[in-house]
Amino acid sequence: MTDTITPVYTASATATGDGRNGHVRSVDGVLDFDLAVPKEMGGPGGALPNPEELFAAGYAACFHSALKGVASRAKITLTDTAITVDVGIGSNGAGGFGLTVAIEVEAPSVDTETAQKLIEAAHQVCPYSNATRGNVDVKLTVA
Repeated sequence: MTDTITPVYTASATATGDGRNGHVRSVDGVLDFDLAVPKEMGGPGGALPNPEELFAAGYAACFHSALKGVASRAKITLTDTAITVDVGIGSNGAGGFGLTVAIEVEAPSVDTETAQKLIEAAHQVCPYSNATRGNVDVKLTVA
């Protein structure tokens, strides 16, 4: 793997206010909303997103693209696929916090063995997977 990455696109967002109970806005204004700490973490919860939901959504979309890409390169047609990403947060035992990730893939147009091979290949090319590798426990399963 190369140490140098030349970005073809850069997303930029700013957080203001009270961190997890604050506000986020992307530079282009496409994202512009308040956040809330989940009830499970002592916050108000409710209808406002939190950073883990945003991470889960981004990872799911990115992993889905990676899955479609590796399938296409292998000349395998996937239909009706869905990716569900669960992002957990908890104490890391050292006074900080850590994340866990579980990725569940629905690929009804291929057998389980083929789906497993494809998700393992997608996990090698997905930028989110590459960013978390060695830092976050990621579990891959076929639904």
